[in-house]
Amino acid sequence: MKSFVLYVSGLMLFAGAGCGIAGAQTAQVELRNLEGEPVANATLVQIEEGVKIMLEATHLPPGDHAFHIHAVGQCEPPDFSSAGPHFNPHGKKHGVKNPEGAHAGDLPSLTVGPDGTGKIEVVAKEVTLGEGLNSLFHSGGTSLVIHASVDDDVTDPAGNAGARIACGVVTKSQA
Repeated sequence: MKSFVLYVSGLMLFAGAGCGIAGAQTAQVELRNLEGEPVANATLVQIEEGVKIMLEATHLPPGDHAFHIHAVGQCEPPDFSSAGPHFNPHGKKHGVKNPEGAHAGDLPSLTVGPDGTGKIEVVAKEVTLGEGLNSLFHSGGTSLVIHASVDDDVTDPAGNAGARIACGVVTKSQA
């Protein structure tokens, strides 16, 4: 299959075999536990509907765990509170079941199996890897956080999700 370049109103679009989303913005996240050990990796891709997040976790406690985008790009022990609250550029309440919600950073819970592994693929519709108020690359950055407990999807401000057990800063992928 041939690749081609298309010029439209001064914009250059690339297309070709195996390139997926032409010119897509991407980001990477390595999440570490409180001991500093890597426990999950995520790839974020800008798509038309928002940001697709694909996370694979290892070495986590079995069960359901809240999974959120947090407002600050810092992951400092002893409790990852440096990651700040959930990413919430529009000032809404927490939870997809909350009539006054949800935060842009509210995501479905991650299920971890008995072997300590889990995968989740979700589209965060209220965020972007581009420019604007809802950019994950705003001043100060953002992070992904996994919590000890499941998110109840309604209680403000954090869904009774418990302690933060893993955290990673959202970083632009290198071209």
